[in-house]
Amino acid sequence: MTEANRPHDQDFVDKALHQFDHVLDIVHDKVLRPILLAGRAIAFGFIILLAISVGVAALLIGLIRLLDVYCFAGHEYITYGSVGFISIVAGMIMWRKRRPVNLRK
Repeated sequence: MTEANRPHDQDFVDKALHQFDHVLDIVHDKVLRPILLAGRAIAFGFIILLAISVGVAALLIGLIRLLDVYCFAGHEYITYGSVGFISIVAGMIMWRKRRPVNLRK
């Protein structure tokens, strides 16, 4: 075998860079990836919360307009009373479904 055909050992710089790359991969997988996943979950949670808020507001406005125009035309106080009653009943149902903090799991 001649000098040109013999496989060369990796030199010190290649070994050091390989180890450094390996350490960076471990740090990324163990530290940075969970942080990125948590940030992504928080961001998507805010987007979903915003979309639900907009949907509830649109449904409430639609209900008020439907009641005001088609059901109780000219009697807005009945519309507002009906929507208020529905809101109070929904709030009371949610209040009854709550549990103390120490019983939540």
